[in-house]
Amino acid sequence: MGRMTRRAFAAAALSTLATAPGAAAAAAAAPAVPARSAGPASSRVPRAGAEMRGVWIATVANRDWPSRPGLGAAAQRAELIAHLDRAVRHRLNTVVLQVRPTADALWPSPYEPWSEYLTGVQGGDPGWDPLGTAVREAHARGLELHAWFNPYRIANHTDPGRLAASHPARRHPDWAVPYGGRLYYNPGLPEVRAFVQRAMLDAVARYPVDAVHFDDYFYPYPVAGQTFDDDDAYDRHGGAFPSRAAWRRANIDALVRETAAGIERVRPGTRFGISPFGVWRNASTDPRGSDTRAGVETYDDLYADTRAWVRNGWIDYVVPQLYWHIGFAAADYARLVAWWAQVAEGTGTRLYIGEALYKAGAAGQPEPWQDPVELSRHLTLAAGHPQVRGHVFFAAGDVAADPIGAMARVVADHYRRPAKPPH
Repeated sequence: MGRMTRRAFAAAALSTLATAPGAAAAAAAAPAVPARSAGPASSRVPRAGAEMRGVWIATVANRDWPSRPGLGAAAQRAELIAHLDRAVRHRLNTVVLQVRPTADALWPSPYEPWSEYLTGVQGGDPGWDPLGTAVREAHARGLELHAWFNPYRIANHTDPGRLAASHPARRHPDWAVPYGGRLYYNPGLPEVRAFVQRAMLDAVARYPVDAVHFDDYFYPYPVAGQTFDDDDAYDRHGGAFPSRAAWRRANIDALVRETAAGIERVRPGTRFGISPFGVWRNASTDPRGSDTRAGVETYDDLYADTRAWVRNGWIDYVVPQLYWHIGFAAADYARLVAWWAQVAEGTGTRLYIGEALYKAGAAGQPEPWQDPVELSRHLTLAAGHPQVRGHVFFAAGDVAADPIGAMARVVADHYRRPAKPPH
């Protein structure tokens, strides 16, 4: 496919996407996007140019929020509001909230159970609407809210009996594959791909989210000595492909293309972004790849052709996770920023950089990460590439803790004035 904008592609692809039951009606009934208030982020201080200043809020395993399962609704809401207010104080403009961490939901979904990370029991009603509240409160503060979905992870264990009785993976055990101590939906089944899109697009239909966001999990990261058992799906659906790897990549490409089209159908104007592992392929594997020696390559190991998604304009933005320091021999931050800038150049895909704030000051990390200036140097270096339109920091809990002041240094050096996110 030649290059085209994601919007143009989505319009062309709409006829090939299976209609999500009830989605059109839900979209028609969804509230209009609320007006953005002036809020704390929109003071009379002159604004910087538009750039992404984002932070991920991870809910899986209660990583960032809620701080623990079983908190009451008021306490959960207060913690969420604290994260939003902190983002405003740091002059960030976007929060990326994980709303489907393990084939569950942080909104009243008709497709999947409430997340166990809210009440401690999967399917337990938390007594409030976290996603609806997050959208409303983020917008009231001048923040964008990007809804972060994990498409295929079912559970961080392999026991279907531990899932809620109503869980789709229990009703369709043939959809699930145990691998590496976790349970995954099989991306090779067209009915799985259609289902996960319906489940995710329900949130887009209900709420005026600013973007749909995927992280780096497609086919699972490889585990030594284990095989992802998709033999039956490959026998049934892989006959037209030259190899299993090509078939797997086609499955993920289809998810990306169809999701883009579905977003455009359900809520036109909502963006679609993906945050992949930072290395597409090493140059030793493919001359188009980066000057790296990474042990994982998304094209070959996760079956995610992230370079093609950018070059073909299938997504609105990409946030490669460049979670290494400047000068790291196997995967140098500086070289990877330059490589991704070249990939994004001339496309309609916005490039933001994913930053490993969680490494700053962490025990066991190499010396550069013990320097509070390392992260600020990343932003200075990236500013030399005009294709880089901002940064997203992992993650909200680390913005709050900031043990060596790395985030404070970023704010002091680079975020002295508010900025709108680029559109």
